[in-house]
Amino acid sequence: MTVEPKDDTLPRSTRDAEATKLRILKAATVEFAKLGFGGARINSIADRAKSNKRMIYEYFTNKEGLFQAVLETAYNDIRHAERKLKLEELDPQTAITQLVTFTWKYYLKNPHFLTLVNSENLHKAAHLKRSQEKMHDMHKSMIEMVAGILDRGVAQGVFRAGVDPVQLNISIAAISYYYLNNRFTGQIIYGFDLMSPEALQDRIDFNVQTILGMLRP
Repeated sequence: MTVEPKDDTLPRSTRDAEATKLRILKAATVEFAKLGFGGARINSIADRAKSNKRMIYEYFTNKEGLFQAVLETAYNDIRHAERKLKLEELDPQTAITQLVTFTWKYYLKNPHFLTLVNSENLHKAAHLKRSQEKMHDMHKSMIEMVAGILDRGVAQGVFRAGVDPVQLNISIAAISYYYLNNRFTGQIIYGFDLMSPEALQDRIDFNVQTILGMLRP
């Protein structure tokens, strides 16, 4: 239930409706990211969106439908940003480096994405299950792109054969996700600020070296 971009060729009433949906989605993203699905309130979302509960129910049916739309939009946004990298046009090692770096920077710039994913996992993906086919289709092209990069790397002799693109994608996400998701406890455990500029640079360097090291023959 993602919101389509504004189209000036559409009638004014349609454009207004799309703008209202977008405001609601943005407000809901903030509310759900801050409080989780259980803590978020429709009244607060309506106030933040400068809308009303009736419009939320009209466009998204209920709180569950709104959270589902927020999740779909969040995943669509990161996949859309990935496609802009045009990784298929780069040499394999540069492409993987760019993908690892992009994932790290995206998580840093969009902390709401991590908290939304955390919230949905607490609910055992109950909302995304309703979007299972859409999620599969959304991620299929990304996995195929990574598989193509790996194949080119094997052909050029810079990557080893037999790397599963799905497992690689999970590893790229996990190596950044865990660090950022555990930054507060990590600071206590390891005794330094994991979010200092120096620590962040050390971490992305480590991430790139680790992933490329996994792929070398």
